[in-house]
Amino acid sequence: MTTPLKDKHRAIWTSGNYAAVAADIIASLGPLLVEACGVRPGQRVLDVAAGTGNAAIPAALTGADVTASDLTPALLEAGERLAEEQGAKLAWAEADAEALPFGDGEYDCVMSCVGVMFAPFHQAAADELVRVCRPGGAVGLISWTPNGFVGQLFGVMKPFAPPPPPGAQPPPLWGDETHVRQLLGDRVTGVTARTQSVRVEVFGAADGFREYFKRNYGPTLAVYEALRDDPTRTAELDAALDELAGRFRAADGSMEWEYLLLTATRAAG
Repeated sequence: MTTPLKDKHRAIWTSGNYAAVAADIIASLGPLLVEACGVRPGQRVLDVAAGTGNAAIPAALTGADVTASDLTPALLEAGERLAEEQGAKLAWAEADAEALPFGDGEYDCVMSCVGVMFAPFHQAAADELVRVCRPGGAVGLISWTPNGFVGQLFGVMKPFAPPPPPGAQPPPLWGDETHVRQLLGDRVTGVTARTQSVRVEVFGAADGFREYFKRNYGPTLAVYEALRDDPTRTAELDAALDELAGRFRAADGSMEWEYLLLTATRAAG
């Protein structure tokens, strides 16, 4: 699906180096989600908004029949290279999380690791996650929480960013258990949710987070691009990001980034 909004999102995630972010920061989350979903050999698994395959590749390495889908072709291409390096065999498909090109009940497990949360229209994306999962199948999500570091990051960037499209909801809401339960409704049963954190140790210097995200993370690059002709506002954003990182930075330079791990079973009928 191609619209100005979707093209903008592709451009955001093509910019920077999301493959580096996934490898440096969330490498442990994909296997964790695969384990939580109980993925096993022979299962049909769909990873929605898969990025470079952070969850899809470990799912494929279990022997499951995996499709990694994402809106952004450049991420899929990077993921294919990573999969080849790791000896993982899986399918890669360009797909909009809000309008998946897959059949009803086609998959035994539908999952997303800090991916579907960035689809702007949450209910549409949630409806698709449920639709393509068979009754009795698993739905599994890892999402950054509103109160955790990444949730706070989006809050800090919001005043500097162009306004979102009408009806769009903030990505970190997917890290709110109540919100996700409302999105999925009675179409799922057996919801389990727990808040955990991932330890991040890659930034080094006090301004390391800011400089790393300015180089590599598409949403941050997009905000700075919007400010490129305004050095005053750019300096204000620099300071705001440094202040945020300082609040979460431990004495040894590490950080803890909070996320919600939620799994559920697709209800019958």
